[in-house]
Amino acid sequence: MIEPTVAVVIVAAGSGTRLGADTPKAFATLRGIPILEHALDGVLRSSAPAQLVVVAPAAYLAQARAIGERLAPRAVDVVAGGDTRQRSVAAGLAALHPSVRTVLVHDAARALTPPEQIDRVVRAVEATGAGVIPALPVTDTIKRVDAQAAVGTVDRSELVAVQTPQGFPRADLDAAYAAAADEHTDDAALFSAWGGAVSVVPGEARAFKITTPWDLRRAERELGDAAGIRTGVGIDVHAYDSGQPLWLGGLYWPDEVGLAGHSDGDALCHAVCDALLSAAGLGDIGGRFGTADPRFAGAHGDVFIRETLALVHGAGYTVGNVAVQLVAKHPRLGARRVELESHLSRLVGAPVSVAATTSDGLGFTGRAEGVAVIATALVSRDR
Repeated sequence: MIEPTVAVVIVAAGSGTRLGADTPKAFATLRGIPILEHALDGVLRSSAPAQLVVVAPAAYLAQARAIGERLAPRAVDVVAGGDTRQRSVAAGLAALHPSVRTVLVHDAARALTPPEQIDRVVRAVEATGAGVIPALPVTDTIKRVDAQAAVGTVDRSELVAVQTPQGFPRADLDAAYAAAADEHTDDAALFSAWGGAVSVVPGEARAFKITTPWDLRRAERELGDAAGIRTGVGIDVHAYDSGQPLWLGGLYWPDEVGLAGHSDGDALCHAVCDALLSAAGLGDIGGRFGTADPRFAGAHGDVFIRETLALVHGAGYTVGNVAVQLVAKHPRLGARRVELESHLSRLVGAPVSVAATTSDGLGFTGRAEGVAVIATALVSRDR
């Protein structure tokens, strides 16, 4: 295993009072997905392999670990934060691998930060050996005020709006934190107070901080796609199991050989779920409802479809239609096709068409060892 030389500490321990959510801000949802998950996804799409440390409220460590496992199994460390941001960052720094030489501190609330910005900060720290902050030029006119009176105009050419991640040589940032006696508004201020040099690289408009409900709505708009229509594909395969009853498409098939699986083996419903999750950009059924989750042991296909639809609708999508192709020797769908399509359409809340074929004796389906199901889904962005 290659030891990481870069680490990203993702601070997700804030209360988020101004957002008005029932949970800490990083665990509020954006298009049905926790803000922390969006932030982690952006970091994972950056170029440099890095140790990831999430600093979360003590009461939300399990939720943070579940999000990390969903995106990058065994690759995300989670630690409890402190009662201030500075103490939370210090907790994250204490969890770094000894091999780390460059550390980035990133706010989970900047959930849409492009991976290019993360790469830019890493490169700048490694090239300069100094602290690096991404920033945007200030475009508004800035005034100095005394109570309610404007008393002067500040030269905005000397000002920038600072973002995260902020990057530093690890040894220097450790020393700066060890010496810090006062609270600072960001890591660059703490680093500068210690005597460290800080340079600026260009920031990105999408790296804005989600603080208020207005910011959350802005983030939702940023995630919108141009056409508002997306397609997805799902595939599932299950072996026959003569010791199990057959559940397929959410229906019971008496006198038919069943399918093996952690749940009821309903490959048709599972493929529908994968297609819907794919279309909405929400991962796959294994990541969302894995075999390690005892809630889904023996669960029927309609349970998975309902859970999937909750995610899809929560992400701001409406299902247009689903098309399913079963590849199998048996069961034969003809006599129950209308019933099957009607049942699935009611479950999904949109038209579902089902077709079936064989593989002409080829492969495991041709040898009657199991079934394969391919599904496609069309979803549209809610307006």
